[in-house]
Amino acid sequence: LPMSDDHQASPSPHAADALPMPAAQRVLVVDDNRDAAASLGLLLQRLGADVLTVHDGPSALAALPRHRPSVLFLDIGMPGMDGYECARRVRVHPDGRDVTIVAVTGWGQDSDRQRSHEAGIDHHLVKPIDTGTVRGLLGSSSTG
Repeated sequence: LPMSDDHQASPSPHAADALPMPAAQRVLVVDDNRDAAASLGLLLQRLGADVLTVHDGPSALAALPRHRPSVLFLDIGMPGMDGYECARRVRVHPDGRDVTIVAVTGWGQDSDRQRSHEAGIDHHLVKPIDTGTVRGLLGSSSTG
């Protein structure tokens, strides 16, 4: 149907999500679930981040000096080196001391959040996470 001339189009509810961040963030996504990692990586790219995705803790540690992320989104329940151990190792790595570490996990009990805090994780998000939360974390960790 034709719209009247006095009708003002309202912006899409997702229009703000498509806008890039003011300063591009270098972000490392670590998740053994390849689909979850790819989905989060695409969201972060859509928000203007420079994203590298890896699928285990040792690969994350190897990527720190190469990618130099300002934010690390980290799955907790990974085989081998879990997210807690990965976070502890990131915190003692010369290229990881100032990284904002965000746990992205299905584990949301108070004890899980406490373990995240003890491992040096800055934020603990329970899946599924929303775009607004991710955008806010990227904005709050912006250095530029």
